[in-house]
Amino acid sequence: MRRLILLRHAKSDWNAVGTADRDRQLVPRGAESALKVGAYMARHGLIPDLVLCSTAKRARTTWDLVAKAFSASPKIVYEDRLYEVDAKSILDVVKATGPDVHALLVVGHNPGLRDLADLLIASGDVETRQRLLEKLPTAGLAVIDFPVDDWAKLHPKAGRLDRFVAPRLLEATTD
Repeated sequence: MRRLILLRHAKSDWNAVGTADRDRQLVPRGAESALKVGAYMARHGLIPDLVLCSTAKRARTTWDLVAKAFSASPKIVYEDRLYEVDAKSILDVVKATGPDVHALLVVGHNPGLRDLADLLIASGDVETRQRLLEKLPTAGLAVIDFPVDDWAKLHPKAGRLDRFVAPRLLEATTD
C-alpha cells in the first residue's frame, strides 16, 4: 500500500507590493493554520517517509511550520517541478518516487493539487470527496491510499480518500 498526502500551502500575502509570486510570505492566519495541520498530522500518525515541497516561499514556510509538530523531521526534497504545474505534472513527480517510500507528502499549490485529487480518487466517503473537489483550501490536507506496491503503478481513479482536513474544520472539532 502507498499513502499520498497532499497539502496545499497555507494562506499567503497577496498585498505585498513588488513581491514576485514565488516569494510571497504567509500571513499570520496562514502560519497558525500550518501549525494546526502539523499538530493534527502528528496526533493522527500522518508522518511521511518523504516530503516533496514546491520551491515557492509560501510552500517551504508551510512545511517548516508543519514539521515543527514531528519529533523527527522526514527527508525533504524541494522540487521546482511542483510550482505552477498541472495535475499530470505533479503525478509524474509522484510516480518517480522510490520504492522505499510508503507515505509521501506533497506540499504545493492549487489548482494542481485539487485536480490531482480529482484525478486519483475513486472511493471514500462521498460527502468528504465532494467537499474536497469543490475546494482544497489553503492549508487543506488530503490523504489518499492506493493498493499498489510501487508509485510508478499509480493511475487515475486508483485511490481511496482516507480523509480531508481543512484548518476551519479543525477549529470546529477537538479531533
